[in-house]
Amino acid sequence: MGKGGGCVPSKKKHPSAAEDGARNRGSTTTATTSNAPIAADEEIHETPTEVVNSMNTQSVTATLKVFIVFYSMYGHVEKLAKRMKKGVDGVEGVEAVLYRVPETLPEDVLELMKAPPKDPEVTEITAAELAEADAVLFGFPTRYGCMAAQMKAFFDSTGQLWKEQTLAGKPAGFFVSTGTQGGGQETTAWTAITQLAHHGMLFVPIGYTFGAGMFKMDSIRGGSPYGAGVYAGDGTREPTETELALAEHQGKYMAGVVKRLSI
Repeated sequence: MGKGGGCVPSKKKHPSAAEDGARNRGSTTTATTSNAPIAADEEIHETPTEVVNSMNTQSVTATLKVFIVFYSMYGHVEKLAKRMKKGVDGVEGVEAVLYRVPETLPEDVLELMKAPPKDPEVTEITAAELAEADAVLFGFPTRYGCMAAQMKAFFDSTGQLWKEQTLAGKPAGFFVSTGTQGGGQETTAWTAITQLAHHGMLFVPIGYTFGAGMFKMDSIRGGSPYGAGVYAGDGTREPTETELALAEHQGKYMAGVVKRLSI
């Protein structure tokens, strides 16, 4: 051993406790960074979930259906119904479907009454199918201030729906046809409200939402705050543009109500 050989300090420096801690913290940070893809995966997973929910919402909105269910012997109520469909279909996310109720009179009687043939493109509805509607607009001619027997017979066939309260909470409205000005433009609708009440349905009148058209006195016009209407006279009078426009408005108005209730 040379002089002072045992006292030469080693150039190899041992890490201090603080440095060890720092290194340990550094390795932890590295580990956390290496785990970053897991966090990213979680974020990616959340995004599709939101998109799916959005798509589901759009799907629900797109399937909102307003059934326009009517009885029409001479075509007046049917003309209102078809114009009403235009109003419903004009509202985004809502679709109208036309249905007629079954006829109760035999063909030979209808021929004697000079009733025109039924439109084959309009499907005959069954009571059970009402459950598929988000809302219903019922149209019918008057018989002494009340609905025609054909529509009443259809309501009488809804006993199972009533028993199960399947239609409870569904909005519904009416539109009518009468032979004269005092023939029941209002009474035909409000006497029908009893049918909705027993089913728990929500009656949706149009009020005076048609605006100036509700106040015109310069021409004969069917309709009331209860719903659209037409004067048929002896059967030869055709619906006026104002009466048809009111029907279209009622369709649009009901579609808007259905959308608000579906939110």
